[in-house]
Amino acid sequence: MSHVLAAVAWPYANGPRHIGHVSGFGVPSDVFARYMRMAGHDVLMVSGTDEHGTPILVQAEQEGVSARELADRYNRVIVEDLAGLGLSYDLFTRTTTRNHYAVAQELFTTLHRNGYMIEQKTQGAISPSTGRTLPDRYIEGTCPLCGYDSARGDQCDHCGNQLDAIDLINPRSRVTGEVPEFVETEHFFLDLPALTDTLGQWLRGRAENGAWRPNVIKFSLNLLEDVRPRAMTRDIDWGIPVPLPGWRDNPNKRLYVWFDAVIGYLSASIEWARRTGDPDAWRQWWNGPEARSYYFMGKDNITFHAQIWPAELLGYDGRGSRGGQPGQYGTLQLPTEVVSSEFLTMEGKKFSSSRRVAIYVRDFLERYDADALRYFIAVAGPETTDTDFTWAEFLRRNNDELVAGWGNLVNRSISMAAKNFGVVPPVGTGGLTDDDRALLDTARAAFVEVGGLIERHRQKQAINEAMRVVAEANKYLSDQAPWKLKDTDRERMGTVLHVALQVVSDCNTLLTPFLPHAAQKIHELLGGAGVHAPMPEIREVDDLDGGPSYPVLTGDYGSGARWESVPLPVGQELRAPKPVFRKLDPSIVDEELARLGA
Repeated sequence: MSHVLAAVAWPYANGPRHIGHVSGFGVPSDVFARYMRMAGHDVLMVSGTDEHGTPILVQAEQEGVSARELADRYNRVIVEDLAGLGLSYDLFTRTTTRNHYAVAQELFTTLHRNGYMIEQKTQGAISPSTGRTLPDRYIEGTCPLCGYDSARGDQCDHCGNQLDAIDLINPRSRVTGEVPEFVETEHFFLDLPALTDTLGQWLRGRAENGAWRPNVIKFSLNLLEDVRPRAMTRDIDWGIPVPLPGWRDNPNKRLYVWFDAVIGYLSASIEWARRTGDPDAWRQWWNGPEARSYYFMGKDNITFHAQIWPAELLGYDGRGSRGGQPGQYGTLQLPTEVVSSEFLTMEGKKFSSSRRVAIYVRDFLERYDADALRYFIAVAGPETTDTDFTWAEFLRRNNDELVAGWGNLVNRSISMAAKNFGVVPPVGTGGLTDDDRALLDTARAAFVEVGGLIERHRQKQAINEAMRVVAEANKYLSDQAPWKLKDTDRERMGTVLHVALQVVSDCNTLLTPFLPHAAQKIHELLGGAGVHAPMPEIREVDDLDGGPSYPVLTGDYGSGARWESVPLPVGQELRAPKPVFRKLDPSIVDEELARLGA
């Protein structure tokens, strides 16, 4: 057993999240966390809503509310949506807690004391019409390095290079379309060049062990080619105060939202520990050199998780060229792996709320089952390449694979056994045939194969391997035709159904990380009692340090299935099954396309 941190990207609280978001950070992290718990590891899965920065201010202004009111509203919406998907967070919190403020300020203070936060003058962008500061991510223009015409003021998503807004060709505000004015301002910069040698050694070590996805490690190594100090404060009044004399009380200077957001992984772990009554419990996942940490996100966040966050950790630990000593949290371990997915598009177009090219998680769950979406993401999501979600493909995957494959095996096996025996029948006096043993062996062997693939973040291969066992079991039932044996060899009929039910039980365990809602139902149909697939719950909590109350996602995940084949007890009562999955009418394709305006 080992301590495993599942650090999940923080959804931004300026609106509801769509299925493209959860395909990158949500479902893959939950599949991994559920499997690792079932395999006996001590998992801590943390995240929360990211609630600072200019987009919150812009959206709040458009809606005529305060930034805090906007963050409160969408924090709750996102918490409810993620609970609906069954994402098993140990703690899903938010960045506006006083605990998070304190942790972010401690990291900044220690980085500054160790010499890695340096004060520099720079050119800041101002909106001519409003006089408001324009953050670099709200300025677009042509990249001076590759010519991409939609580069942002902090980086180019096409070539991956770090940029300054003033370097852009033909810069324009994403808010008003105006050409920004540039004025001199003063900020603290993370001294990345002083951390590059250590950062480079770490990244090259990741490349040599071959564990990271090739696209992620290649992109990360490319970041080392153009390393400059990066501003970690902003001219804005919504965010965490800069914890230094002369800065703390300045109402217009705050920590950069991306500086504090990645620190959320640590602050959420600390908040979780404090809520358990053991304030130091988080250290087992952060200070121990044997602990493992996996960061789940979309590819547009690689820079912050493979460069900025590791650099912050190195600087906090005093492991850059300037030396230094760790702060009160001790030596903090670097990520074991940055697990980045590619992008999900929709009907051939990039997700865009403003252009109505999106389906929000809440809307999806009102019309379809959570496991139908989880299945699609697992089997056809953007694991290593950009993937297109189409309603026609969703319909096909649901009806032809989930319903006709897995649902059919469950229904026919349990229905036949419940109708003819009422319980799990025994193996007859004739024993098991070679065909019986072959199928049982196939199912048992799949635990090693499927588990290993999930642990290495090959979830598409993993679920396809589990579904291969389902297909073998369906073929076995068709070949053995137990319904023909009812009047001629009831004992053999019982043996076939015993084998089929055992493989259904095994496949259910193999598919539990992917399809937890269905897994609990199937466990109960097979006569099982208790919790098979633990689910998260929403709890209203008080801020630990006196701030406003808020909802969190958490849960007790200590019970549930283990990652192993467990013999079904002979004589265990079976429940007459209802369909576990819903077959969808083909008309949904046209209905959903009409909603998109297609």
